[in-house]
Amino acid sequence: MIKEPNWTERIFEFNFPAAYFPYVVERVRGTPARLEELVRDIDPAILTVRPENGQEWSIQEHAGHLYDLEEIHLGRLDDYAVGKEALRAADMTNRKTYEADHNAGSLDDILKGFRASRKQFVERIENRSEAEVEQTALHPRLRVPMRLVDLVFFTAEHDDHHLASITWIARSLGGKGWGRGKITAE
Repeated sequence: MIKEPNWTERIFEFNFPAAYFPYVVERVRGTPARLEELVRDIDPAILTVRPENGQEWSIQEHAGHLYDLEEIHLGRLDDYAVGKEALRAADMTNRKTYEADHNAGSLDDILKGFRASRKQFVERIENRSEAEVEQTALHPRLRVPMRLVDLVFFTAEHDDHHLASITWIARSLGGKGWGRGKITAE
């Protein structure tokens, strides 16, 4: 299985019509359910194992990271609302995720928190006008103007990056493959 590239190496082109907004909203709306489905049948013994000699995040830490970043997503909606020229920057050191010690907590708490926070995000975006969807602000890391529709797409891509990481970790730790029964340590 091909391991996905580092998130910061990804290249994005935001050249699709704003009319795609309903599609990307549905992607971000569905992430909590997809995450829950993905981790549901994974042996709890695998959830907190860090692959790659302990240098990468565990499955539970990836889930926790998605929850941690909801704060920046909601904050960026605030940036659009007040007409800021540039969106707030994310902490690229991921300090919040490292300090959270998600492996010591409950996966159920992470999933519930993520679902509630993502619901709030979706409620704030789903009824935006065409003018609001096309409103732009500079993305601080990518250094490109980003419409609201682009931000939601970017969020969906980031979600998928971490879901793919979870899949890769489960398989690399002895998972048998999705749809073929419980993922257990061998």
